[in-house]
Amino acid sequence: MKWVYIEDIAAFKDLDVEVRGWVYGKRSSGKVRFLLIRDGTGILQATVFSGDENHPLFKAFDELTQESSLIVRGRVREDKRAPGGYELGLQDIEILQIAKDYPITPKEHTTPFLMEHRHLWLRSRKQHAVLQVRVEVIKAIRNFFDDRGFRLMDTPILTPSACEGTTTLFETKYFDQMAYLSQSGQLYNEATAAAFGKVYCFGPAFRAEKSKTRRHLIEFWMVEPEVAFATLEDTIELGQDLLMFIIERVLTKRRQDLEELERDPKPLEAITKPFPRITYDEIVPKLQEKGSAIQYGGDFGAPEESLISELSTNPVCITHFPAKIKAFYMQPDKDRPDLALGVDFMAPESYGEIIGGGQRIHDLNLLEQRIQEQHLPREAYEWYLDLRKYGSVPHAGFGLGVERTVSWMCRIKHIRETIPFPRLLYRIYP
Repeated sequence: MKWVYIEDIAAFKDLDVEVRGWVYGKRSSGKVRFLLIRDGTGILQATVFSGDENHPLFKAFDELTQESSLIVRGRVREDKRAPGGYELGLQDIEILQIAKDYPITPKEHTTPFLMEHRHLWLRSRKQHAVLQVRVEVIKAIRNFFDDRGFRLMDTPILTPSACEGTTTLFETKYFDQMAYLSQSGQLYNEATAAAFGKVYCFGPAFRAEKSKTRRHLIEFWMVEPEVAFATLEDTIELGQDLLMFIIERVLTKRRQDLEELERDPKPLEAITKPFPRITYDEIVPKLQEKGSAIQYGGDFGAPEESLISELSTNPVCITHFPAKIKAFYMQPDKDRPDLALGVDFMAPESYGEIIGGGQRIHDLNLLEQRIQEQHLPREAYEWYLDLRKYGSVPHAGFGLGVERTVSWMCRIKHIRETIPFPRLLYRIYP
């Protein structure tokens, strides 16, 4: 018999097949036994009917427990009542291992308990659906940039310098010197963009932030495009196109998973270009009117991000932040040097910032000045300064956080469920 995956089962109607997986559930009804099997690609109902209480398949059925591993063989038949519209008429059950006392039962469990058993919690239907959406978001991101001629460039995880500020760095010993876990691949992306024109990197980023909120992870995944000769306007356009592409892909390919999560797709379907834009100078008074305690020059926290999301059913683009609250490499506005040509995309439905980026400083003297002002070690940035000495051009890019995007797509409360094994403040197990 041919080994097939459950997601492909419809192609094998009226044929004998073999399915390998784990017991998701089972029940009996008189002379019929119903077995639910999952194999990672879907759930299949397998049935056996007999008037003989001593039928050998009944005996094997009775032995099975939740998450026991097995191989089943039988004929595929169409049945609209079954999950997925097909079921397997059982001919043989081969038990590989009986799972005893599986800890995650249908009863309610606390979040700390589920996090301790994250390696098993992944098998539940809702967690499975969230991670299926994550897979689709990542695939959409890659397709978007690859189809537009961007080159994927891998950037270092171990770096000699900071990108987003020295207070959130993880230090490690690198032979006879110190190194840091990467906060972002952006600085290296600027070098590859000068070599290839338009590039992106995609990988993990690390922030030693002592933030215990539903929007923060210590280790997260980020895609970062960088484009030579691009401006802030180009970056905003690229970010809009990327988000529209991701939304369309998830709605098309993962609607069933959204249904499993009880995520209403209408707010996603309603999103259109262009996204509304507002400057930092304009948004601060609006936030204060809504009761925010923010003062001019302050950065947005979760309360402010939630208030911004009330402005539109689309993502909102905030631009022209005070330069003092942005990274040292941000290009200042030519008419207002105290403002940086940056942009944050705020997701609707109170999901906060999902894209942050803007135009980079391309003038050597100005970049040297900023490095000195922020007391950064010049020797660690000599290579970065070289980019402004040899063929410097305006350039721009952004970073999109995968986990925040997935939490918004799925409309789940906490970001910890958007990655297989989250790293949270004081939690590194499993």
